[in-house]
Amino acid sequence: QVQIVESGGGLVQPGGSLRLSCAASGIIPSFYFMGWYRRIPGKQREFVASLTPTGIASYEDSVKGRFTISGDNGKKMGYLQMNNLKPDDTGVYYCTYGNRHWGQGTQVTVSS
Repeated sequence: QVQIVESGGGLVQPGGSLRLSCAASGIIPSFYFMGWYRRIPGKQREFVASLTPTGIASYEDSVKGRFTISGDNGKKMGYLQMNNLKPDDTGVYYCTYGNRHWGQGTQVTVSS
């Protein structure tokens, strides 16, 4: 059984930084990508970033240049470094492997 646990969310002022972590356990196919999505209040869950097993990263346009996704496949760990955070980044952030396995999410609040 696969379990995914996100951590690292919190309250931060605009312009601040947070680093989210994603810890997975269980059997996960090596070809699964690791990704981050977020649910912003009043909106559906949206794509934030993804990382393929070969190291190719993709980002949603509004986070390019501010967020960096990384991961350690061997340890089944994923990270999302978020810099220059904006109030519009407020939401619940979810980690996924292959869009098949999801965590419960971690709350990120950007507010002064």
